[in-house]
Amino acid sequence: MKPQNGQEIAAERIDRCLHDGMTSLDLSGLFLSSVPESLRALTHLTALDLSGNVLAGLPGWFEDLTALTRLDLSRNELTALPESFGGLTALTELRLGYNRLTVVPEGLGSLPALTVLDLRSNRLTTLPESPGEFPALTVLDLSGNRLADLPEPWTGLSALTVLDLSYNRRLTALPPLDGLTALRWLNLSSNRFTVLPEGLTTLPALAVLDLSHNKLVTFPESLRTLTTLTTLDLCHIGLTALPESSEGFSALTELDIRGNRLTALPTWRRDIRVETNFGSHYPF
Repeated sequence: MKPQNGQEIAAERIDRCLHDGMTSLDLSGLFLSSVPESLRALTHLTALDLSGNVLAGLPGWFEDLTALTRLDLSRNELTALPESFGGLTALTELRLGYNRLTVVPEGLGSLPALTVLDLRSNRLTTLPESPGEFPALTVLDLSGNRLADLPEPWTGLSALTVLDLSYNRRLTALPPLDGLTALRWLNLSSNRFTVLPEGLTTLPALAVLDLSHNKLVTFPESLRTLTTLTTLDLCHIGLTALPESSEGFSALTELDIRGNRLTALPTWRRDIRVETNFGSHYPF
């Protein structure tokens, strides 16, 4: 029997989904170069996985899939999205990681129900001056891009609990972060920070902070004000000494200080676990 190609497999799955009334469809990893036209009839779909294909674009009719709440377009070759994409107003989770986007697609700011936006590992060099209306956004991943700054309006996303800005490498500063009042998880790893971003130490809910692989050199004393901090990653930042007192770190349970130039450790480290191999991965 001749093996099926990706288009044939997709056609079968779409037909089955239409016949059985299924609301979730997986078309990932089929090496599709275009979205099958027959998908247009599945206006009842709430979850669609098109990841791991070779899509360079989406058809204009994609906006007809108005019931979608979860959409995975990661690991394709997308350079843009249709202008009509903003019509998918039911979307709560959108994954666009590992594509070829150079700008944040227009229309994303008009997705009021969006809670998860994954733009990791694209080719973004700048962000729009305004993120649009994201009243429900809780997870934002901008890691692995080429960003040099973060426009100040982006720090007003008051529902955000997870922010990943790691591996931008050109990032040396941020605007005041005071507006991110719900933020619990912040990854600034592998950038070029020499000082802490303003407002970081006033974040009232921050529990996990990754500052590894930056150029801070000295221990940021202002971190003591983060009384909710439980996990702190300071590996490979050029530290030569740690403070003598652990005052202020009442909630700290994990500390990563690998790859520094420390010759001695203070006694307070016995009160916490000096972690040598922990990850700060978020449930994303």
